[in-house]
Amino acid sequence: MAKENPGRRLKAQQTRNRMLEAAMALFVEHGYGGTTIESIAGKAGVAVQTIYFSFGNKQRILKELIDVHIAGDENPVPTLERPQVIEALEAEDPRQQLRLQVHLTRVVLERVGPLLEVLRNAAATSGDGAELWEANKSQRLVVQRRFVESLESKGALREGLGVDRAVDISYVLLGPELFHLLVTERGWSMDEWEQWVFDSHCQHLIGEKA
Repeated sequence: MAKENPGRRLKAQQTRNRMLEAAMALFVEHGYGGTTIESIAGKAGVAVQTIYFSFGNKQRILKELIDVHIAGDENPVPTLERPQVIEALEAEDPRQQLRLQVHLTRVVLERVGPLLEVLRNAAATSGDGAELWEANKSQRLVVQRRFVESLESKGALREGLGVDRAVDISYVLLGPELFHLLVTERGWSMDEWEQWVFDSHCQHLIGEKA
């Protein structure tokens, strides 16, 4: 069997990255509906057929962008198994857990927030990406539940607050929808968003001021 050419593999990866970067810029600037396969190909400097061969369709391009930007890399490690998340969950001080959780979410939303807004709008207006958007919401709920259960195991949940309601609160406060509203539309700085979300978590989940 012929040996794979490392130079060819590198060139192929560079071309793929260029296509993804082009799609990212166009999605954020023009939205999902305003971005075409042809425009992505033109911006990336490749043939239209190269886009189709590499990704299949526009929705799969958006999915790959979101997957990579949420993780921050291409390693197939689930969110709850990543070292930073484990560190947050294992923090003995509930406030430290919340601080780390909010900061980790900030880092993710800085990378992927604009893309999630593209996906949310696409799902709402054209139905494209609706399944992907629902999957993303479900994944976020799973993560929030794990963090809330960790607080509960530490005996830290505010008196009278059940796990389900706590999950709902955290899901809203850390969601890309609220992030978009406050940071993108209302012009909050990232530091302001992070501190307010942390303060709100402390108040509503564990009944303490930050």
